[in-house]
Amino acid sequence: MSKLTDSFNFLSKLTFGRIVNVGKILSSYYYTKWSGKPVQWGMPMTVSIEPTTACNLKCPECPSGLRAFSRPTGNLKIDFFTKTIDELYSNLLYLIFYFQGEPYINPKFLDMVKYAHDKGIYTITSTNGHFLNKANARKTIESGLDRMIISVDGTTQETYENYRIGGKLNVVLEGARNMVAMKKEMNSKTPHLIFQFLVVKPNEHQIDDVYRLAEEIGIDEVKLKTAQVYDYAQGNELIPTIEKYSRYAQQESGEYKIKNKLSNECWKLWHACVITWDGSVVPCCFDKDATHKLGDLKETSFATLWQGEAYQKFRADLLKGRDQIDICTNCTEGCKVWA
Repeated sequence: MSKLTDSFNFLSKLTFGRIVNVGKILSSYYYTKWSGKPVQWGMPMTVSIEPTTACNLKCPECPSGLRAFSRPTGNLKIDFFTKTIDELYSNLLYLIFYFQGEPYINPKFLDMVKYAHDKGIYTITSTNGHFLNKANARKTIESGLDRMIISVDGTTQETYENYRIGGKLNVVLEGARNMVAMKKEMNSKTPHLIFQFLVVKPNEHQIDDVYRLAEEIGIDEVKLKTAQVYDYAQGNELIPTIEKYSRYAQQESGEYKIKNKLSNECWKLWHACVITWDGSVVPCCFDKDATHKLGDLKETSFATLWQGEAYQKFRADLLKGRDQIDICTNCTEGCKVWA
């Protein structure tokens, strides 16, 4: 499916209520920038929900892969999911089935995708691609999933396993071929298939190769992603040498600093949020261990939580200084509208 077709598919999800909600979000965001006061008039149009914290790989910069969470691990339950979607769907445009973990490990994952699809929501997931056998490929297409991001961080096994520790590139590529073939067999335009290439020093020489590989298999799009590195100040073996693909710049002192200027604003706090598998709501995808818990959906409604004291205080705090909020200091995208 081409980017244009994917865009039309997304636009088909627009309803009058969702358009009005986007208007409320934008107007409150820009009013906040003008007034310096945290005002929120809409509901989120984008939600990331976590199917599971479990993962079959051990990627070095991932808390799930490192088994480094302090928060509980587990699977999203379908009854909690449907209750949450019933509250949010009339305003919700994007539903991202990913935060930490590998979504396909949750046995009810595709049932939840189908439920959201039937509510007219544009659905996205990100997978390491190890569970895309023919049966799951068929079930995925039947679920109505709109977009699938497949992580392919190397075009040879040696390079790939440098980051995707425990992974098998041949399994991932076979899964991608299964998805392409099943779309043709079922005459389906969805999901839009993306190879995501996380650019790190060990694989930066294979950027051109991943484009060729995607074309050969029939993947719709390739996206290059910059890598978040936790210990970057003294350098890190994962930081690319190609400057435009690095979030970090080396200073005259030899130390590295994040390139992004930390403006005291954040679009994500107005249009999006993350819901963990056990119902905690956190500000964004940079809060991987849910250290900034803004509420619990098992105890209160989303609307109450969204306008609640904890959320408003967090919005106020970032307007005062994002450099004082730990999860913001390694962020490269939060202040961009439509990021």
